[in-house]
Amino acid sequence: MATDIKDAVHAFDAAAVMRLLPARPRLLALGEPTHREDTLLDLRNELFRQLAEQEGYRTIAIESDCMMGLVVDDYVTSGTGTLDEVMEHGFSHEWGTSAANRELVRWMRAYNVDRPASERLRFAGIDGPLEITSAASPRQALTALHGYLSTWVDADLLPCTAETLDRLLGADDRWTDPAAMLDPSQSVGQSAEAGQLRLLTDDLVALLDTQTPHLITATSRDDLDRARLYARTATGLLRYHHWMADTSPARMTRLCATRDLMMAHNLLAATARGPAFVHAHNSHLQREQSTMQLWQGPVEWWSAGALVSSRLGEEYAFVATALGTIHHQGVDTPPPNTVEGLLYELPEDRYVIAAPQLATALGDTLPAPRVSPWFGYAPFDPAHLADSDGIVFVKDVPLRRHR
Repeated sequence: MATDIKDAVHAFDAAAVMRLLPARPRLLALGEPTHREDTLLDLRNELFRQLAEQEGYRTIAIESDCMMGLVVDDYVTSGTGTLDEVMEHGFSHEWGTSAANRELVRWMRAYNVDRPASERLRFAGIDGPLEITSAASPRQALTALHGYLSTWVDADLLPCTAETLDRLLGADDRWTDPAAMLDPSQSVGQSAEAGQLRLLTDDLVALLDTQTPHLITATSRDDLDRARLYARTATGLLRYHHWMADTSPARMTRLCATRDLMMAHNLLAATARGPAFVHAHNSHLQREQSTMQLWQGPVEWWSAGALVSSRLGEEYAFVATALGTIHHQGVDTPPPNTVEGLLYELPEDRYVIAAPQLATALGDTLPAPRVSPWFGYAPFDPAHLADSDGIVFVKDVPLRRHR
């Protein structure tokens, strides 16, 4: 490897990551190219510990259900519940079975004990209440928003009663039917009731906004923040269900874009408390458009990272993770003419790479795109080198069983 390329490579730690950046970002994003690998989550945990202890970061956000994440936040900040309960009920996508996620929650709770509220670590889920095959009913978020407003705002200002919401929502399994993901005709998202719910939700959100001066003094900051989370989630879920019922060719593009918009709004809310660290798939955090090959063809949409970057500018930093091998998934030694292949020649297991410096060193000889033999792993796109603030490279990802 040429000397000028080696100059872009540094040993992995938080200090090396921060040296890549002109200043401490309000939102530092670490992407991953695949899910459910505790080796990568251990690396995330290590980086967050260092960011909390050395750089003043107080919030970690991950690609998990934002409503369920409240269970984790309650536990790490105040000890509500037990660790087992939190791991069962505080994560979506089966992330709660991860030993690394369990260790993160355990460490955050231990860190927060006996610390004042201003110094405590916080946890946030950034994803909507969405799974691969279905989306949740908007009931939980919508009724929680209504309940908050009915407690603190004059009843005459409310656009509807709780009973009206319950009638319009109907049975939850109407909303969560997995058949709707592939068959728009099975979705209730464009029914008359859903249309009325969207209008009422808009009125409830407007009431929350117009009553903010009163609510700031009448309730706690955390309660108001949660009400805003309920508002974002109810709005996003109703929009997502609306597009699940769409029959146009743009249906999946709109669904992917709506999901990342929900993530972006949750990330911006997390940064309102101070510097935040987020960990999610590279495709959700990159500044470029994201792409996915689905059953009806390719889909392109703007990622949460692109949306947040357009708001935060230089206060947003993105560091992608690239890796060499995942032998247990058939991802073997990368070809030498790829980004991963160049970095795989290095002797150590983990590195931080200054991506723009690496791009400059490579000049016009852009590495070839790596082709993944496994659908669950997305190689680093060499065309994104110059637009990434950095790369964390992990040489080998061994098999680790979930607990």
